[in-house]
Order: sequence, then C-alpha cells, then structure tokens
Amino acid sequence: MSELTQTDKNSLTGALQERSAGTDGQGAAPAKLSAVFPSYARYDLSLVKGKGSWVWDEQGNKYLDFMCGLAVTSLGHAPEKVGAKLKEQIDTLWHVSNLFHIPGQDRVAALLTENSCADQVFFCNSGAEANEAAIKLARRYHQKVKGTDRYEVITFEQSFHGRTLATLTATGQAKVKEGFLPLPVGFKTVPLHDLEALKAAITEHTAAIMLEMVLAEGGIIVVEQEFLDGVVALCKEHGLLLIVDEVQTGMGRTGKLFAHQHYGIEPDIFTLAKGVASGFPAGVMLGKGYLREAFSPGSHASTFGGTPLAAAVMEATIETMLEDKLPERAAEMGEYLRGQLRAKLADTSFVKEIRGKGLLIGIECQEPVAEIVLAGQKRGLLFVQAGSDVIRLLPNLYVSTDEIDQAVDILSELIHTYANKVSGEANS
Repeated sequence: MSELTQTDKNSLTGALQERSAGTDGQGAAPAKLSAVFPSYARYDLSLVKGKGSWVWDEQGNKYLDFMCGLAVTSLGHAPEKVGAKLKEQIDTLWHVSNLFHIPGQDRVAALLTENSCADQVFFCNSGAEANEAAIKLARRYHQKVKGTDRYEVITFEQSFHGRTLATLTATGQAKVKEGFLPLPVGFKTVPLHDLEALKAAITEHTAAIMLEMVLAEGGIIVVEQEFLDGVVALCKEHGLLLIVDEVQTGMGRTGKLFAHQHYGIEPDIFTLAKGVASGFPAGVMLGKGYLREAFSPGSHASTFGGTPLAAAVMEATIETMLEDKLPERAAEMGEYLRGQLRAKLADTSFVKEIRGKGLLIGIECQEPVAEIVLAGQKRGLLFVQAGSDVIRLLPNLYVSTDEIDQAVDILSELIHTYANKVSGEANS
C-alpha cells in the first residue's frame, strides 16, 4: 500500500473529521449501506478524498486512480477551476425550471457545437438519459417530420448503452437484460464488424444505427474504419440516422474531443455524459440542425437537465479541456502508456493484446482478471475490468509520465505474479 506523506496526512484530516462528525455520540463508524439496494458489487473500500490522480480511503491509505470513476473525473479529482465555478454558482442560483431561459446552457451549447459537427443540444442528467433521448429523437424525426413508420434501432453485440428499459434493450449484452422481460420492441442487435449481417437486419421500419467508436464495457473493442465507412454508406443508402454513443469515449478520452473525429465522419446524433462535468451528474445529446423540428415543445423534457449548477460545471470542464489541449495530451500520454505496457509485458503470453485509443486502454488476458483488480487495490492502484478477461485503464487526462510509470510497474508485477500462479496451477 502506498504510504501517506505528511502533506497528504494534513490534507486528509479535514475529510476524516467531516466523516467523524456524522457518527453517533460514541464515535462509532456509521452503519454499512444496509438500507441501500445491493445492486452494486462494491469493493471493500470507502474513498473519502481525492486530488489530481490520487484518492484516499477512510483509513488514510493513498491510491493512484486509473479508474476515474469510470472515465468521469477526466480533469483529475477536485479540479480547481471547476470547483471555483461551482462554488460561485452555489452562492448565486441552484435551480430553475427549463420553462425559463438558462444562460449557462447557451454558453455550454455554443462550446459544444462550435467544436463539433452538431448544431443542436439537449441537456439531461446521465448517459442513459442521453441515449434514451437519442432513440426518441430518431423515432420522432422519422414519424413526425418525415411521416414514415420507422422506429427500429440496430445496435451491436458487446455494446453498452445504459440501464433504462430502452437503453438496456439496445445494449448488446444479455446479462444486463436478465429479469427485465418483456423488453421494449424496436431493437435489433447484430455482430460488430459484420456488414452483411447489418445489411440483412435493415427493413422498412429501421430508423437508426447506433454504435460506440470503442466498445468500452464490452472489452475495449475499437471499431474498424472500413466497417464504419460501410455503416455510414448504409445509412445514406437507406435514409437512416447514425447515432454515436460517446458517453465513455467523448470529452477527450480517446485523443480527440469526440472519438468519431478519429474516423472523419459526422453522425446525425451523438451523446455525452461521464467526462462532460467532472463528476457532477450531467448528460448531453447533440444533433444536426435538420433534427430540430422533431423535438418541438412538449416532445421531450428533463427536470434537472442543464440546471444552473450543471451548466456551470460543464462550462468550466469544457473550457479547461480546450484551453489545456487535453485531447491532444490524452493522445500523447495514451501512446506512452501503451508503449510502457508493451515493453513491460512483452515477455508473458498471459497478455493476449493491449489495445485502445488515447487514455481508454484495455489489456486482454488469457484468464479472468478479477483477482488482479483486487490485488491492485492492495498495492495502491485502482483499475477496473471490461468484461471478465480485460483490464481497463482510465487515468485522468492530466496524468503524468511518472504516474504512468508507477502504475505500469505495479501492474506489470501483478500480471506476472498472477500469470506464474496460473501457469503453476496448470502444471501441477
């Protein structure tokens, strides 16, 4: 476990005192989350403070964070500019209904549209809501604007689009659908990189094709350029909308502000969340101008979408990302990280492939990696899986070469140790 320096200890004191203030008069720790539904397989850690690339637990142990809340804290923990903007807004105005104009929304929308192919923006609270809005917009455009009977959305195996009934149906993983039958109609799933299967799935009812540029939850699978070109051609041929899910890949994560910019395409609709607001709950759906009429007044809404607080955090996050050229930095640091991993892991056949874009990196292994993830926590390094046999690395976009070197050294030792263990068990 990484030990705390005196500076770290002083920094952590306030967070621990605040936590102690919430205990009973005897100073006992609060009860575990017994009143919370057990829908998360939680790690046995309680994190109470973060700064930059580092987080601390309630015992004062320090961890190098290569999870970033699953690609959320892309500016690192507690970024100063974003925090200052949020504190300023807290003292000004928290919430008003979207029945009123919210100036911060206009500023955020301008930042996003001026730096993308989109013309219109809808604000919501999460990636699932952004994808839900995208599905609704696609259907309503075809039915109310074009006057057709199109409603089906085609997605791909191993994809992940959310946990609402529509978005989990769109998700190409059976495990997220268990126990939620009957699922909504209007979705088809085909194998990724199988253009013939995609062609066969298109009917007169097809409204859109929806995909991620990197299937993050599905194993860090990078979409091939040739296949994507074929998808775009099919959309044009059949009058379909192309929806790109950028919930995890957007906001500089892959080395471009938006991952689809690597491919030279312009989606009709794309979605953002996670890294767009530095940990504040926010989601965004963006679309082309010709879709504007489909979302007429009353057609879709979100009570908490784009509130003054959310808009302030999004604005500061996006401005920081652009001013500090963080997408470019992610590309550079991602190349360095992959290079270091390949150098340190080249001697083990346990690692099948190291892949990804920017600072969204997967290490595919011969065996399940859950034990390696837990061992990493004991060594002071936080990372997560992407499927059973892929280690997913998601450091913040300011991550330093020194921090990368520390992480790679720990990870290399963990992987080699586990590989030797598996090999020894196989030979015994």
